[in-house]
Amino acid sequence: MLPESTQVALKEWAVACSALDQGRQVILLRKGGIHEDGLDFRVIHDQFVLYPSYEHQKPGLVKPEWQAELAATFANAPPSTEIRFTHFAKVTSLVEIMEQERLDRLDALHLWTAGYAQQRLHWKPRRPLTVMFIRAYRIRPVTVPFLGEYAGCTSWVPLAQGVPLDGLVPVLTDEDYQRQADQVMRALDAGAPSSVSAASR
Repeated sequence: MLPESTQVALKEWAVACSALDQGRQVILLRKGGIHEDGLDFRVIHDQFVLYPSYEHQKPGLVKPEWQAELAATFANAPPSTEIRFTHFAKVTSLVEIMEQERLDRLDALHLWTAGYAQQRLHWKPRRPLTVMFIRAYRIRPVTVPFLGEYAGCTSWVPLAQGVPLDGLVPVLTDEDYQRQADQVMRALDAGAPSSVSAASR
């Protein structure tokens, strides 16, 4: 059962949020932020709103077919004093990878350039790259004030107020989501993924 509201947000590039919204991608690749606790990314929540970020997304880091969408995210960005939430997300599975060849097999299934994906993998090479399987839902847009404690290169943001999840509608049907998730798993050739829950991470 899906919640009625949440106070948990995950920062992700606005263009990646667009990819999830369009149903063209069902994964996120995460390794950690500069201000992350211990510099490591951990899936400590399996349900959250997506917090679109703009600071680090650059044209040279996304594939040519995503350049127009990247530009659109900047053009449609809210004022810096506000955050606009439009999507709720649920982590259905995750896989941790350390092998370049497994990452390479995902290349057609995400928007990042091969070079940038490799950079994410090799940063802190003793730590795995987390492949998050994301089921995205559109919600009635909610705008909240930006607070100073939300700033910085962190992944998880505890929100000062709950975001109501009104009008929840899945981006993809169950069948279409499962088809894409299965395609990712076949590319990874990883067997059954680990299930995710906040209590177990």
